[in-house]
Amino acid sequence: MNSLFSGITGVVLVGGKSRRMGQDKALLDLAGQPLVGRIIKVMQGCFEHLLLVGDLPERFAHYGIPVVPDSYPGSSLGGLYTGLHAATTERIFATSCDIPFPNPELIRLICGQTGTCDVVIPVTAGGLEPLFALYAKSCLPVMQTALEAGQYRITAVLQQLQTRIIGPELLAKVDPGGRALLNINTPQEYAACKELSS
Repeated sequence: MNSLFSGITGVVLVGGKSRRMGQDKALLDLAGQPLVGRIIKVMQGCFEHLLLVGDLPERFAHYGIPVVPDSYPGSSLGGLYTGLHAATTERIFATSCDIPFPNPELIRLICGQTGTCDVVIPVTAGGLEPLFALYAKSCLPVMQTALEAGQYRITAVLQQLQTRIIGPELLAKVDPGGRALLNINTPQEYAACKELSS
């Protein structure tokens, strides 16, 4: 248990609409296991406390993890807010459910960078990765103000918060293949990840 983060809740966002995929991404099979099961298994090895955020809790009941209904359905920012609000810890590590190759070493790297900042977030050549990042409860007022104003862009909220960036050089030390932050949005990306996992 000593290797688990007790002061951080692991939050998996399972409420996405999967419009581009055309089916529920959380339940896509990869190497004999649903995507959400792959991320839950890794998160269980990192955190004492876990939450799932999304609707239709019966789909995930067999994992034995609390499922919190999304307070602001339809946006990732709403999912982050819901997870932060529901957590009993001061910080959450949040991830989407469509990460096919979650890397526990990368999670531990991000969660070890707390300090006094509101957010710890990796950045790749493709930009910020807000759905594989660490958030403090100090983010809640800014998030709530944005959501109530109908502003759902996470990047706009991040501009108002004290954010620590983990850049590509540091990421490469724990994820040299660059697979840990891949995510699946389309059938083509799903097919590519199945190739990688075989």
